Amino acid sequence: MYKTVTAEDALKVVKSNDRVYIQAAAAAPQTLIKALSNRHEELRNVEVCHLHTEGEAPYANPELKDSFHVNSFFIGKNVRHTLKGGNGSYTPVFLSELPRLFQQRILDLDVVLIHVSVPDRHGYCSLGVSVEATLAAIDNAKCVIAQVNPQMPRTHGAGIIHITEIDYFVESDEALPSHEMAEPNEVESKIGDYVANLIEDRSTLQMGIGSIPNAVLTRLTNHKDLGLHTEMFSDGVIDLILNDVINGNYKKINRGRALTTFLIGSKRLYDYVDDNPFVEMRASNYTNNAAYIKQNPRMVAINSAIEVDVTGQVCADSIGSSMYSGVGGQMDFIRGASLSQGGKAIIALPSITRKGVSRIVPVLKPGAGVVTTRAHVHYVVTEYGVANLYGKTIKERVKALVNIAHPDHRERIDKAYFEMM
Repeated sequence: MYKTVTAEDALKVVKSNDRVYIQAAAAAPQTLIKALSNRHEELRNVEVCHLHTEGEAPYANPELKDSFHVNSFFIGKNVRHTLKGGNGSYTPVFLSELPRLFQQRILDLDVVLIHVSVPDRHGYCSLGVSVEATLAAIDNAKCVIAQVNPQMPRTHGAGIIHITEIDYFVESDEALPSHEMAEPNEVESKIGDYVANLIEDRSTLQMGIGSIPNAVLTRLTNHKDLGLHTEMFSDGVIDLILNDVINGNYKKINRGRALTTFLIGSKRLYDYVDDNPFVEMRASNYTNNAAYIKQNPRMVAINSAIEVDVTGQVCADSIGSSMYSGVGGQMDFIRGASLSQGGKAIIALPSITRKGVSRIVPVLKPGAGVVTTRAHVHYVVTEYGVANLYGKTIKERVKALVNIAHPDHRERIDKAYFEMM
């Protein structure tokens, strides 16, 4: 049906000064990535671009800076060091708009590295656990190289491509990167309680991965008829789906389906989504399109932040001027939920860092990026309560946010802000 080659032979197509896109998250094709990185002695100035990727990123080694430059659309832990090392850059972009960079050839692609399921009897492969901007990359790249893996789940939705769209096939049988769910600590559990109390029956949810989203999900077992329209999800939703808590019956977009653009979790998650028509994978310009998101009544967007100032400005992508992650899809869903009938846009975060530094601050750090503006945010939640900022004056916001800051910092925050003013 299709002819395979070695990863080494396939990656010979990459030339110096090319731009290469790598499929995101748990679908990052490790065999192809290693083969590309191994060509560092003969390549110069190859731009490797991607969202967050799981697994190793050997091309990001500072010693290979003459060969590869990393362009992150969302900065993962495995490439964060490149920004200081000088062999990496960050391109701010909403996840909803990333496909457009390729479709409109704002960024021309030479090669795309993808990770797919084994083709079915009709010659169709699935992009598995990550679609995001990969479809746009496939449509606009000069060459498509696929890692074909029998362990890649065959997911339903838009991430289905025919073998005729692929130029080189490389077989590799390897387990996907996995994340086990951690038990929420006391602080995360309290935040989970507050957020869960804001969620009404028949709401549609967007949330990410981590202890706070998991804490929220564990407290929704008595809710009814919830929907899922998100950019990603993990294991925490499985039991809610199996127990008919999440069924999508009252969604307006993809009713009766759980909608997402990528997945990261344990093997249980990957087995659950395999050939499961309830889970629908779509490109990020669909899942993260605020015009679609807002059509779901009672849309609830739950996101986090690095720090929030007392006027409601949300920094979620940097620590001061040092880039840490990215814009991602936070504003896509904050805006979509805000425009939804009965929708709620929530920022949830612990009141202090592990070192005891307050995350509710009088003013953001110099150089800090505002991902969600003070005009967009509705609710801010810490372990000390809920601050409803929507329609509130600056003075009312300051009071509400000081009240949910850690008690050890409240007086200082209040005093610092008014002295500054």
